[in-house]
Amino acid sequence: MHAKRWITGLAALPFLVYLIYSGGAAFAVFIAGVSILSLWEYFNIALADPDQPEKSRPRSGVIPLLAILTAPAIIWTAHKFSVDLVVFILAVNLILCALFSFTRFNADRRIIETAVKAGQALIYIPLMLSFAVLIRDGADGMRWLFFILAVVFAGDIGALYAGTYLGRHKLCPSVSPGKTIEGSMGGLMGNVAVGALFKVMFFPRLLWGESVLFFLILGIVGQIGDLYESEFKRAAGVKDSGAILPGHGGLLDRIDALLFALPVAYFFKKFILWV
Repeated sequence: MHAKRWITGLAALPFLVYLIYSGGAAFAVFIAGVSILSLWEYFNIALADPDQPEKSRPRSGVIPLLAILTAPAIIWTAHKFSVDLVVFILAVNLILCALFSFTRFNADRRIIETAVKAGQALIYIPLMLSFAVLIRDGADGMRWLFFILAVVFAGDIGALYAGTYLGRHKLCPSVSPGKTIEGSMGGLMGNVAVGALFKVMFFPRLLWGESVLFFLILGIVGQIGDLYESEFKRAAGVKDSGAILPGHGGLLDRIDALLFALPVAYFFKKFILWV
């Protein structure tokens, strides 16, 4: 399993590096594609009925389909226009979901639950991912995005290996029985170690106190994002969100920490570090 993770990660790395280096429309289209695939996985688990796993999961319903079509609009709007318009798109999606729910409510009282989950999905995936586009489009965006990705992924790797070899005490067994406190600490150490390396190499003017705080906050919110996705999977009775990435599971399994880290990184960069 570990070998598969490394092979998949190393195979995808040049592609990711090239897209971040290119930036612009190519990167925005890539993030839009990631949003669509991740939403598909999300609806596969969030709308599943664990008591009736043999039933097809309603990913093709009107409300999930509307969310999937809205996702690239959110990403492209963040790239080409403004965050204000992104908020308007979210509002329009909710209005359309409400209108459709009126036509189905009499036959299916759970339609409102589907609408709520679809609304959360747009915030959880494309809105959160839009911060990657905003960071890349900002000042010195390429270096900052590589910086943030390196810190978050280092935390994932540190948590995996510290948990595998040193894990003894459960971190949150009701949500994810495999995660341990030792793994969590190892992840934070990975965040700080790689973050410090990148700071010395590419951002020497950043103050150490603010930088270490930045690395730790990214690590903490990343672990919250990881556990949050685990809640969905545990409620649905599935191990992975998908199988698109050998050794990693689904795409959502790979970006769960990043979804929570990106908006926090954007805020910290813009309003704390003032860069």
